[in-house]
Amino acid sequence: MDYTPAIAQVRGHVTAGHQLLGQSRLVVCMGSRLALTLFIAACPAVPMLVGAATTEAEGLRQLEQQQADVLICTDRLEQGNGGCLVAAAKRLRKPPSTLMVVTQPRRLMAIHQALQANCDGICLESQLGFGTVLNAIRTMQSGAVYIDSNLSRSYFQNLGGSGGGSPLAELTPREVDILQLMADGIENQAIAKQLHVSVETVKDHVRHILSKLNARGRLQAAVQGIRLGLVEWPESR
Repeated sequence: MDYTPAIAQVRGHVTAGHQLLGQSRLVVCMGSRLALTLFIAACPAVPMLVGAATTEAEGLRQLEQQQADVLICTDRLEQGNGGCLVAAAKRLRKPPSTLMVVTQPRRLMAIHQALQANCDGICLESQLGFGTVLNAIRTMQSGAVYIDSNLSRSYFQNLGGSGGGSPLAELTPREVDILQLMADGIENQAIAKQLHVSVETVKDHVRHILSKLNARGRLQAAVQGIRLGLVEWPESR
């Protein structure tokens, strides 16, 4: 692919991403040393990037030592994998926001582990440079979860979920509406405004949805809803 026409666009997205992260303490863990080196080189000389590693154990150690707010990792690492790193990061006393970049879409186990651990965002490496990471950061900062729109419905249908082949209990029509908005990446406050209900009411519905789908978080619930045919993949709407 010829990236030449997109050079200015890519640089703009990188600059905007740095501005969004602001004073966040960021740890990056990537399996490719070349990609990690380029990421480090692209970061401004500010305290934002506090740790960088290529293995799961080293990434987790940096998260703990640096008390990082944000983890960006790839599914493939030199040792371990991104899914396990996300899961370990979410068990820390101060769990960071987590964004995993999928380099090999057939690595289903790493992706499933990230979903199980309530990962805050998942992007495709093939879409890097075209705003996917920027969109993910914006969505995560709003309190919602992000799934790259280029991950197809059939791809997620191949993922094994902990909820089995059907919900534990039937969702109400309002719960299905809210699940669809969750799949669209919309956070609770915006859902409440759109449905003309209180944020607390939305939170109650979300808790019921997670329970009925046996999901640990919004991202896993959205994926489970798509797999079960309860809601549509956002790109198809």
